[in-house]
Amino acid sequence: MPIQTVYSSSGWDLYSWAFKAQSDYAEIVIHNPGVEEDPACGPLIDGVAMRALYPPRPTNKNILKNGGFEEGPWVLPNTSSGVLIPPNAVDDHSPLPGWMVESLKAVKYIDSDHFSVPQGRRAVELVAGKESAVAQVVRTTPGKIYVLSFAVGDASNACAGSMIVPYESRGRGGFKRASLRFVAVSDRTRIMFYSTFYAMRNDDFSSLCGPVIDDVKLLSARRM
Repeated sequence: MPIQTVYSSSGWDLYSWAFKAQSDYAEIVIHNPGVEEDPACGPLIDGVAMRALYPPRPTNKNILKNGGFEEGPWVLPNTSSGVLIPPNAVDDHSPLPGWMVESLKAVKYIDSDHFSVPQGRRAVELVAGKESAVAQVVRTTPGKIYVLSFAVGDASNACAGSMIVPYESRGRGGFKRASLRFVAVSDRTRIMFYSTFYAMRNDDFSSLCGPVIDDVKLLSARRM
């Protein structure tokens, strides 16, 4: 995993990486390729954990899988920075079941113990503008009407600014629900969320942040 961007001013980033087990046992190796100018320097590793992920399924209440982002990487209880999920160009298997990170940069997986989360215990923060996008491809019927609904807000982490979805973030928590009605033009439809703007926390001006997405639902109009 090429780790190049430091997303927070603390000097630490918590990353997740997923793999599909090929046998009853797996060997986990953390290796530094040694490309630093000073051979005495290198990355620090701490707090390694692993959990099993289970593929979610669509339901009659939501065509999208894992729309509430409740299934995802393990969040270490003594960390308050969130978990970075790398793009699918880096990791063939997404640590966020049902979703793909289709961008150049990571998205952040956050928990309700340390952040403001619209619903449940988990959500996703888009921390790198247009370079931070999460997507899912679903089956649709051409010509049929669908309604996409979701919650958008801020993580109560001093990330302030305006969004194209009408919501004024003051960085103190809060969210707004939004919806989009559309007609499917194909038997596959890509649902994607990304942030139009880049943002920094206004309490340190060096930590990347962005809008929080949660409770994403897709239904055909006849079920509304």
